[in-house]
Amino acid sequence: MLLQEELLILQWLSQYGVLTRKQLIRMLQKETATVERIIKSMKKRMMISEISGGYYIGLDPYCKPDPRTILAVWVLLKFIDQVEARAHYPASYPSQLFFLKENTGYEIVVIYEGEGSNLRLLQPEEDLKYIIVVPHITMVQSLRLPKADCLFATVDFNGEDEPEITFYTEEKINE
Repeated sequence: MLLQEELLILQWLSQYGVLTRKQLIRMLQKETATVERIIKSMKKRMMISEISGGYYIGLDPYCKPDPRTILAVWVLLKFIDQVEARAHYPASYPSQLFFLKENTGYEIVVIYEGEGSNLRLLQPEEDLKYIIVVPHITMVQSLRLPKADCLFATVDFNGEDEPEITFYTEEKINE
């Protein structure tokens, strides 16, 4: 029988493919040493594999990380204490991730330079908000936004394993 934490790790890796070790630690919201023991045990039982020298964790050693998903999960982690462990999952393209927070749905959309037209593919609904992740905040001024509440974010690693996430509102950008 699997531990609850092991089931969660398997679910997340099944959903997202590959996550960083730090992301799994943060998602479980447990002590680092505890999560490391769980990961070590799961690896020993060949339930998961280390990728890129252990920086990433996947279901098998041939999994490849999706950069957009990795960025979307980092953004999700800013809200992780307000989101139930099973209340987030992959979203439909062009979004990467969907989560529920306080009865409101949020989709995280990671777009790169020159991909602003992808936002036209979004289908806004009532009680759905978007978090649009961009490489730099100046890019937002050239975007054609959906008719929905939008929050913007940048993800900056600054040479660290865990990035700094900065959020912006439409009002703050237009100042």
